Amino acid sequence: MYTSEFAADPYAAYAYMRQLYGSLAPVLLHPGVPATLVIGYHTAVRILHDPERFPADPRTWQQTVPDRCPITPMLEHRPNALRSAGAAHARYRAPNVDALDNVRQHALHGAVQNVALPLINQICGAGQADLLTQYAHPLAFQVLNAILGCPPEIGQRVAAGMAAIFEGVNAEEGNAMLAQALAELVALKRRHPAMDITTDLLMHPVGLNAMELVHQLVTLYGAGIEPLTNSIANTLRLLLSDERYSGDILRGSLSVRDALDELLFVDPPLANFCVSYPPAPVEVDGVLLPAHQPVVISMAACNNDPAIASDHFSGNRSHLTWSAGPHACPAQSLAYLIAQVAIEQLIDALPEMELAVPVEQLAYRPGPFHRSLTGLPVQFPATPPLALP
Repeated sequence: MYTSEFAADPYAAYAYMRQLYGSLAPVLLHPGVPATLVIGYHTAVRILHDPERFPADPRTWQQTVPDRCPITPMLEHRPNALRSAGAAHARYRAPNVDALDNVRQHALHGAVQNVALPLINQICGAGQADLLTQYAHPLAFQVLNAILGCPPEIGQRVAAGMAAIFEGVNAEEGNAMLAQALAELVALKRRHPAMDITTDLLMHPVGLNAMELVHQLVTLYGAGIEPLTNSIANTLRLLLSDERYSGDILRGSLSVRDALDELLFVDPPLANFCVSYPPAPVEVDGVLLPAHQPVVISMAACNNDPAIASDHFSGNRSHLTWSAGPHACPAQSLAYLIAQVAIEQLIDALPEMELAVPVEQLAYRPGPFHRSLTGLPVQFPATPPLALP
């Protein structure tokens, strides 16, 4: 799953796995790092709702991983909800849910607009752009900084550290850079609290310590920058390459929300994740899963499982893109809003935009977890800058 061949056509690989193995396929996340990939929808739902047999704590598994393995920072134990089970999971999830619930939708809509318009103005006069690097990624990053209360000088190091972790290149150094930057953010908010998620976490009644606060922020940035960037870029790819959308968006018969619903279902931005580690051997669908070995949910494969195949995507939230069960994403409504507003702003500003290369020539970054383009080149008639509010 770490090869460029897999990244080029993962859906062919899922189909082959399904034919060969059924709902559970043996895979390698990295050379020498075996795992089980769950590619059956109903099997995945059962596992995601069974935290006792499938807890998310990787500490025993970590002891078996080679030193400096590049995927370790993505999967290693952290004192946060994503990598904890039982009482610890409940302790870490509560402040995150409460802080995210405090984000006002109207204010977030305005924050996305305030980021989107200057980014559009940077490209609109050129008549061409790479929407991945010049729009989707900086927008996701800047909006997250805004709602987390992170100043640009700290945020730049956060982005660099997070990129190293997702890319698996200098991941250990990136992990250290990320931790240092977020520790500075926590210290800043202790001195200067504000109306933002970091301050809400810091002041929550559960009383998170400094290290715990850092790792809550790691989760929020990790769940925000990469998946949100991919949601925006991949939905734009769908809008610009599928004739059902390319003309109908402007005519109003299909909406950006329709495209986003379809993208989240058929091609999720975080393709394989929701990892658990059975503490004892467990039999699932006639397969004996070994103890302390990663069980990875393939949201991409499960959403496209023939057992639940459907052509109805608009408003259909039965997909597993947000996970399910006790670890379901608590920020899904915010992520949905950010992606939708970001795409609508761009489409409204550059309505004649089209792909600069055939969609078949677009490439994807290798990696076992994400579904991320290497670039999204577009062209459009040059336009004057938009008036900023």
